[in-house]
Amino acid sequence: MKIKLEYGQKGLWVDIPDKNLIKVMTMHSSPAIANPVAELSQLLQNPIESAALSILAQGKKSACVVICDITRPVPNKILLPPILKVLEESGIPRERITILIATGIHRPNLGDELVFLVGEEIARDYHVVNHFSKEKSQQTFLGKTRRGTEVWIDSHFIDSDLKITTGFIEPHLMAGFSGGRKLICPGISSLDTVKVMHSPQILEHPNACEGIIDGNPFHEEALEIAGMAGVDFIVNVTLDEHRNITGIFAGHPEAAHTVGVNFVRTQVVETVSEPVDVVITTSAGFPLDLTFYQAIKGLTAALPIVKQGGTIILAAECREGLGAAEFSQLVHETQDIAAFMKNILRPDYFVIDQWQFEELAKVLRKADVILVSEGIKPADQNRHILNYSETVEAALDTCFKKYGPGCKIVAIPKGPYILTGIE
Repeated sequence: MKIKLEYGQKGLWVDIPDKNLIKVMTMHSSPAIANPVAELSQLLQNPIESAALSILAQGKKSACVVICDITRPVPNKILLPPILKVLEESGIPRERITILIATGIHRPNLGDELVFLVGEEIARDYHVVNHFSKEKSQQTFLGKTRRGTEVWIDSHFIDSDLKITTGFIEPHLMAGFSGGRKLICPGISSLDTVKVMHSPQILEHPNACEGIIDGNPFHEEALEIAGMAGVDFIVNVTLDEHRNITGIFAGHPEAAHTVGVNFVRTQVVETVSEPVDVVITTSAGFPLDLTFYQAIKGLTAALPIVKQGGTIILAAECREGLGAAEFSQLVHETQDIAAFMKNILRPDYFVIDQWQFEELAKVLRKADVILVSEGIKPADQNRHILNYSETVEAALDTCFKKYGPGCKIVAIPKGPYILTGIE
């Protein structure tokens, strides 16, 4: 059976033997919103458990609107104009509106990327700034959470009278689901705050994974931090497999996100009767598979359905290579996953991006990984921990030799968009 995997911007067609293919996991169909601008405009006036945005904006002298960075496929060009229109019509001058890009600890989005992110007019006419997590002078200290996390948040946001976040809700490898509170932490938090949120003490908790909200320490901590930051209003969306908007959830920061999460659950859950030998997955293509760092989300999405000792084949373009320098160094230097885990549990050990490598370690403790990626050059390949193949079909040949001609395969063309499980 020929299947198109999401890979870069063009996709990747692969051929999987019908007799081995147990299931192709896809999102359940949901109608796209015909006129999302009109729908959003109406929701801004009739939001979920909140006063209308125009009422919240009355008497405010400044506003900050937080958006995701380029690694998230949020339709900012659709969401921002109605929001900005309400703010200006409510009396907040354009020059006092800041659009803050929630980079987390990622690199900034500048130049053509900025235009791609928000559109030419907004990039030209509005104050659009990137969050820099390592610049402590640009953060405001808000105190500590109940767990003792020091909370430092971007001062552009804290100093604004009206605080709005936008985002996209999908399964998330640490937080259960993305969107909502994640735009604050890690989105616009300092590195000091992020490194606690991404510590082994949180990430090794069994509930810090896709699809779980209740009892998830990451979610609970991020929710408390968002409350401390004082988010007034959120606008989150859900997307179908073609990235059309299927839902818009605007209003109270927690209530609107909860409604969106419940909607997503109806769209993304896919199960099989038992774990399988091989899972073919992706990181849902561009822009999510720009780097291997981001593409790891496709691996963790497959983890619940691969058997212990099985294999996950990840097809991810990774046109920007491994990722940031610190993560790249971890990939280059790690020869033993058990030794890496022992290191990060030491109180005196910390490396930026260790948390994403820790997520990779979770996968490698259960299954082998074969990476199919034209963007990962031979000099960046670490064969102590990963296997590599030029094609998915060649990777499958390796699996047939390992598990026999009857090996069972599941394909997830859009990787992290799907919430996998066992029936």
